[in-house]
Amino acid sequence: MSQENTVSPEFQKVMGLLNACREEVAKRVVGQKEVVEGILVSMMVGGHVLLEGVPGLAKTLLVKTISDISGLSFKRIQFTPDLLPADITGTLIYQQGTGGFSVRKGPVFANLVLADEVNRAPAKVQSALLEAMAEGQVTIGEETYRLPSPFFVLATQNPIEQEGTYSLPEAELDRFLMKLQVAYPSIQEEVRIIKGGGTQGSIPVAQLLTADRLAYCRQLLDRVACDEKIVEYIVSIVAATRPPEAGVGKAAAGRNGVRGGKEEALHKYISFGASPRAGIALYQCAKAAALLAGRDFVLPEDVKSMARQVLRHRLVLSYEAAAEGVTTDDLIARILALLPVP
Repeated sequence: MSQENTVSPEFQKVMGLLNACREEVAKRVVGQKEVVEGILVSMMVGGHVLLEGVPGLAKTLLVKTISDISGLSFKRIQFTPDLLPADITGTLIYQQGTGGFSVRKGPVFANLVLADEVNRAPAKVQSALLEAMAEGQVTIGEETYRLPSPFFVLATQNPIEQEGTYSLPEAELDRFLMKLQVAYPSIQEEVRIIKGGGTQGSIPVAQLLTADRLAYCRQLLDRVACDEKIVEYIVSIVAATRPPEAGVGKAAAGRNGVRGGKEEALHKYISFGASPRAGIALYQCAKAAALLAGRDFVLPEDVKSMARQVLRHRLVLSYEAAAEGVTTDDLIARILALLPVP
């Protein structure tokens, strides 16, 4: 029996919608299939995304295109060293005529917020996004204001420049559902980009992802089945990132196949592993990946396909890793190779 006959019409409809979204984005953005799918998964789950790549890889164009196909309200914040927290969240303005204060809401009050070059502002400004990203609200003065729903932060950062940049605090990094690496295009893709003459941003795209359709996708996520053994597999992956001092992480990783010398070889590169929030994120993203593939059940391949994006920014590496050139992606690949697949 074919896959199309084994899933309900609702799942087939959503799969068609998401495929149409990918086609619309491809009208402007050449390549970057994994990044586009990662953003669509995040929007279905309701999480935030950190995009990392060198300048000139169309990160801003990609976010603007996602905004155009969704029809959601969009604001862009250009992060600079002189930015203030109030420039993001908003502030109180004194009204001389009435002798009172009025609220001026900042650009964070939008459905889709582009935090461009987020690592160019100091930690005080970066942390202004923490309450918004974690709780969907902003406190201005003594009042707390709810942000529009849905609410997504898509942040970009340049990984190659150190002067004039500030690393994101770990607490804020953990608020991002996933971190996506924007890679260089292939030769064939770059030929298409150059032949386009830089006019891709003016190509019209259809509005497909409305707020109601996104809410419908989230409802369907609850109906995606995930076997208990796959949930345990997700937990074992997250636990395997934790050094032996974490205790429970060591025991869980050991029960699932990462033992002895192999375990020590991995953990010497990790100072701090992923928290249960990472496990929740991986579980949700695996379900969204299954939905994106037109299935109403999760496969281990869905978990593997999302592991790097969900975990790479949540691991704090040791000096040994830096000295030997070991990256978080390397460690995640080793963990996936060592753990038995259910």
